[in-house]
Amino acid sequence: MIKLHDLHFKTFITEQELDRIVQRMVDEIANDMKDEIPVFVGILNGSFMFVSDFVKKYPKPCEVTFIKLASYEGLKSSEDIQRLIGLTQDLSGRKVVILEDIIDTGNTLEEVHRIFENEAVGDLKIATLFYKPEAYKKDFILHYVGQEIPNKFIVGYGLDYNELGRDLPAIYQLKTTQYMTNLVLFGPPGAGKGTQAEFLKETYNLVHISTGDVFRFNIKNETALGMLAKSYMDKGQLVPDQVTIDMLNAEVEKNAGAKGFIFDGFPRTNAQAEALDQLMDSKDSQINAMIALEVDDEVLVQRLLVRGKTSGRKDDADETIIRSRITEYYKKTAILKDYYSAQDKYHGVDGVGSIDEITKRLNKVIDKL
Repeated sequence: MIKLHDLHFKTFITEQELDRIVQRMVDEIANDMKDEIPVFVGILNGSFMFVSDFVKKYPKPCEVTFIKLASYEGLKSSEDIQRLIGLTQDLSGRKVVILEDIIDTGNTLEEVHRIFENEAVGDLKIATLFYKPEAYKKDFILHYVGQEIPNKFIVGYGLDYNELGRDLPAIYQLKTTQYMTNLVLFGPPGAGKGTQAEFLKETYNLVHISTGDVFRFNIKNETALGMLAKSYMDKGQLVPDQVTIDMLNAEVEKNAGAKGFIFDGFPRTNAQAEALDQLMDSKDSQINAMIALEVDDEVLVQRLLVRGKTSGRKDDADETIIRSRITEYYKKTAILKDYYSAQDKYHGVDGVGSIDEITKRLNKVIDKL
């Protein structure tokens, strides 16, 4: 992730992917041009990197020139476009290929067509590295398209945000959620996870999403997802991951302005962790850390037996059941520990001591994120 001026951008298309896209466009256009010597016209400023790489890869003789138009103001495409630098050569009867960095609304493209109507070119083709079909408002044909992209602001590879970012060799996309802290909180039964989640929620102004609470809410309120989940549970079947993800997505959407989330009880498998990563990526965010409270088994057993005297929960009063629950937790956590460790996001925190001592240890980890 990078920061330009006041905004953050995330990686969208790598340098290697760009190279493959440009090469494919070169091959397609060279094949269509056959033995003709085309004139490639770059639109400044954004297309200078694209044009440079394109002509270096082009396998046949060609000519290159540039024109400059003004269309962008900050993050929005302006309706007011002026021709700043014109053509300096006679293009009568020539095959001309416009090399554009990006086409969104098509306002610049409209001006290009107006300019070339007076140039008596033999054949005019439009080639654009990127194309935003959701934003395009014109009827002009785009003969060559490198890649269609969503209608989100991008920088890099010649494209800028208020003049910064043109030098970046890859493409970065604007993060619509500029900054969030998202945690996956784990802890074996009796580790005090629920207590610590409340402290973290207040300290960092995060939204605590407990999968159990989310399920109970949806089932109690007979939402479509709740009824779907209940239909599986009534049959003694596991609720599909996608149903759970859809419930979590609804919770995230309800709290779109949050500074971040604490996910409690999800994920429990690699597949679920990957699904959660995809969900957060769709929100222009990510999981920052998995934090696991680590407590010795014997301490956990004693804590739960004590709790069982007042909680009324049968699974807190039977030592055999308690040990079985702890064993099951470690089976699931071990898998996820490897998953998040591979991303350098796993943090084990000593869960033995006073509530205040454990809270301080958690805060120390989160403050470093």
